[in-house]
Amino acid sequence: MAPMVHGLEAKYYGKVKFAFLDADDPNTDEFQRTLGFNYQPEFYLVDANGNLLKKFIGYVSQEDFETEFAKHIQ
Repeated sequence: MAPMVHGLEAKYYGKVKFAFLDADDPNTDEFQRTLGFNYQPEFYLVDANGNLLKKFIGYVSQEDFETEFAKHIQ
């Protein structure tokens, strides 16, 4: 999924900020607990204020990502 996600990152540059979380990094434990992380892969769509808008678990198609982005991009 990484190539597709990186492609979306390039396509939505300046509109959607992507951050990548290393689930194996103990420095991210608190963030993982806050988001309720428990499965790889997981994707979170968070607004500029840190509010969780959508949580995806497992495989997500490019179309599903783009549909959700369209709901929130001004």
